[in-house]
Amino acid sequence: MTRGKFITLEGIDGAGKSSHVEFLRQRMAALGKNVVVTREPGGTPVAEELRELVLRAPMGVTSVALVMFAARGEHVSRVIEPALQAGSWVLCDRFSDATYAYQCGGHGLPTDVFAGLERAVHPDLQPDATFLFDLDPAQAYDRQRARSRSPDTFESEAADFFRRVRDAYLERARAHAHRFRVIDASGSLEAVRERLGAAFDKDFA
Repeated sequence: MTRGKFITLEGIDGAGKSSHVEFLRQRMAALGKNVVVTREPGGTPVAEELRELVLRAPMGVTSVALVMFAARGEHVSRVIEPALQAGSWVLCDRFSDATYAYQCGGHGLPTDVFAGLERAVHPDLQPDATFLFDLDPAQAYDRQRARSRSPDTFESEAADFFRRVRDAYLERARAHAHRFRVIDASGSLEAVRERLGAAFDKDFA
């Protein structure tokens, strides 16, 4: 059995990455792949409970990272790895790059703490491709304001926080250029989707 591909979507809140999950799922299915769509934090019953905790309850930066990786450990062992071993492609809305960007970049978590947790929880697993939806935080903020739901603890952060998160994402993309594909997330949904489709086809079609 050929191992499946692990593909992740990343970006600051308001960049619009989640709007393209179904588009990419269909793109993968058109290649004849069985696709498992999942998200982080979440993906399992336990991890979904931890998601609610970390998105709603104020916590210290190290505590958030520990909860995130606890949820990730469940997710990897129960969903991601079994699907990949079965030959399915896994499409995940956020993974460890988000923890690096939000906790290290946004909140100042020491990078060695992050790296230690990453080695402990998924030492041999990294995405085969990561599509990073890059958008100016001011534009992302305008998009978020158009939403009707209440913001979670991450979405409620100040503009400077999201600038640091964006910078950390781009730093991570430069350090792992072999798997990152940076997508210009400005403009219309259709324009972004065209860029995403071209980037996906270049690697996988």
